[in-house]
Amino acid sequence: MIARGMVRKMRTQPTSPVTYHLRLGDELLPVNPRIGRGLTLAFDGEIHCVHCGRTVKKTFHQGYCYPCFTTLAETDRCLVRPELCHHHLGTCRDPAWGDEHCMRPHTVYLANSSGLKVGITRGREPAGRWIDQGAAQGLSIRVAETRLESGLVEVALKDHVADKTAWQRILKGAPDPVDLEAERDRILAEHEAEHPGAALAGRHDHEASPVAIEYPVAEYPLKVRSHDLDKEPRLEGTLLGAKGQYLIFDGAVINVRKYQGYVLEASFEE
Repeated sequence: MIARGMVRKMRTQPTSPVTYHLRLGDELLPVNPRIGRGLTLAFDGEIHCVHCGRTVKKTFHQGYCYPCFTTLAETDRCLVRPELCHHHLGTCRDPAWGDEHCMRPHTVYLANSSGLKVGITRGREPAGRWIDQGAAQGLSIRVAETRLESGLVEVALKDHVADKTAWQRILKGAPDPVDLEAERDRILAEHEAEHPGAALAGRHDHEASPVAIEYPVAEYPLKVRSHDLDKEPRLEGTLLGAKGQYLIFDGAVINVRKYQGYVLEASFEE
């Protein structure tokens, strides 16, 4: 089977294990049934901006041309650092986009990916975000009314828990299980002890329960080697699994989201 098209991040469904589809143009190619079979990804040099569609030589912010990267609200620095959201100051690059995406409830969560971390995501269904990060467990801990508020909570808790994921570690296997509810209580207690009377924004998510996530991985690599399509435009091997936004081959791993906008040809062994 051969398919060709512009790559977007893989589509996932929170099943057990997670269901993956590789997106090439309008095609959705099932990944799970093809684990254990051969897969070739070939890049011929064609790249398009995922927003405006223009042909480019390189992308920024995982798929955008430089003009879009420097002008769109969804590529502003506050998307990476939500505590810098400036919509309320009237300086958002696109206030209508900000109204829809930032001025709405956000979830502050704990996740166990390469270890325990705190993070945020828009809305009240964080499972998709946990899957994109390759987390094995997740727990919503607070609900904030805006992106800015959720970012301020995340910053306040970073003194007690990491806010980054070590991507190499998530591809070496599942992390040791963590009691997320106990860790939540510890982190909040430590914050209160250090900042008595300084209430966190938002409200405690009393309805949340820990979620466990299983990934379709037949075998994890002993050594994680990331494939670079710009240097090696062809990746060929046996597909061992998918985790986060990575496809795991027997000789390398590839971050599909990194190559959004690239036009790839995928050849699946039937």
